[in-house]
Amino acid sequence: MEELFIKLGMLLLFFGVMIFVGFYCRKHATDVNGFVLGGRNVGPWLTAFAYGTSYFSAVVFVGYAGQFGWKYGIASTWVGIANALLGSLLAWAVLGRRTRIMTQHLQSKTMPQFFESRFDSRFLKVLASVIIFIFLIPYTASLYNGLSRLFEMAFHVDYAVCVIVMAVLTAVYVIAGGYMATAVNDFIQGIIMLVGIVAIIGAVLASKGGFLAALDQLGRVSDPLVSDTPGVFNSFFGPDPLNLLGVMILTSLGTWGLPQMVQKFYAIKSEKSITKGMIVSTFFAVVIAGGCYFLGGFGRLFSTEIGVTEAGTPVGGFDAVIPAMLNTLSPFLIAVVVVLVLSASMSTLSSLVLTSSSTLTLDFLEPAMKKEFKEKEQLRVMRILIGVFIAISAVIAIFQYRSGSAFIAQMMGISWGALAGAFLAPFLYGLYWKRTTSAGCVASFVFSTVVMILNTVVRGSFPALLQSPINAGAFCMLAGMVIVPVVSLLTKAPDKASVEQIFSCYDRKVIVRARDSIETE
Repeated sequence: MEELFIKLGMLLLFFGVMIFVGFYCRKHATDVNGFVLGGRNVGPWLTAFAYGTSYFSAVVFVGYAGQFGWKYGIASTWVGIANALLGSLLAWAVLGRRTRIMTQHLQSKTMPQFFESRFDSRFLKVLASVIIFIFLIPYTASLYNGLSRLFEMAFHVDYAVCVIVMAVLTAVYVIAGGYMATAVNDFIQGIIMLVGIVAIIGAVLASKGGFLAALDQLGRVSDPLVSDTPGVFNSFFGPDPLNLLGVMILTSLGTWGLPQMVQKFYAIKSEKSITKGMIVSTFFAVVIAGGCYFLGGFGRLFSTEIGVTEAGTPVGGFDAVIPAMLNTLSPFLIAVVVVLVLSASMSTLSSLVLTSSSTLTLDFLEPAMKKEFKEKEQLRVMRILIGVFIAISAVIAIFQYRSGSAFIAQMMGISWGALAGAFLAPFLYGLYWKRTTSAGCVASFVFSTVVMILNTVVRGSFPALLQSPINAGAFCMLAGMVIVPVVSLLTKAPDKASVEQIFSCYDRKVIVRARDSIETE
């Protein structure tokens, strides 16, 4: 009874704070700019934590950490390091400042609006919004999956109850406070994630005699189905460096093209904020991503508790690895784990539904309206759509859990690759290269979405290396970096005067304080 009281007490406190923040931030969500971007006045700490918590969800903590830790051992930590250096540090350095300046200059609030204004193409905006709508829904549904086993372990409650509670609470604070509520709650949730992951790693390793003892035990684990090399699971690059590289590319470079990640740069306040946000975001990724994959790397030490099939995989799938590692923790630490995973899931969920609703309202419904679509109506529609998106994703998650539908599970896997593969290269070249054409963007959009859909439908027809959705997604991102410039050079160049006017924002002279070089218009 005391254990249940501890767990429920922490959950109720967590939920209470989230709801309070949502209603407190209502004053920042009175217009579209405030609701979607926080008035482009969000400081470095909030932006950095919003970026990091949107990046890492329960999918990473429970799914990816368990799966890749089992497959690659301690070498899976490289995925977390790549997430920090390539997915956070370099992403901020390359995209942050130019994204903030050009999107304000073009007055674009969403990624599809950026494509329309940058390339003078309404078709691009509609196509981008359709891709976002199609692939963010299954991605959103996947966020609930990591919670099922943990809630069953901690509370023995039905998974549907967990999904509904999480969906309702997220809807309340996002609908009430918009982007600012999401950013403030992301900051609080990020602190919980930082403290929680450090405590959990320490407790799990202590259960195996400490770090050195656990590392020694991991070196004694053998799996002939994976490798005959002794000590492969505690080696520097693990048993399969090539596929490990594919995971590193997809989960790191992918953030450069995900609309819910890139739009964090739209809202940042100043030049100084970008530099500070880059440092904070990188530190957050090192601790959270590095910690998650590092923890997962010791998963095989719990083979007895989990059970192993004849195929060498964990009984109950890879999602069973992390819960089995945590099952022996104290009631307090289990409560910390539950709140940590809830924090990771709710922060990403809020970011995704805000991106989806703003995209569908501003990029799809507004152009289709024959009458004037007033700002108050836009806000109302966005709030309604947030509820709709969360409801749909919750229904899909519950259906997938009840039916074990392989198709939906596969769709979740291809979402990241399809979105990042479609948008990464067009967005990056759009910021830096004047010769980029709308045809090059369309080619990237179509190529990546078609490849990822085919990877789900006829995966066996793909080359062996690309049968993995992760490798296929990484391939699409890298292919887009070639497709966009090649198609752009083979098609008619954009109007020079228009492009020069767009890029003039980088050369515009402004009078600001010396410590700040992005003015507030």
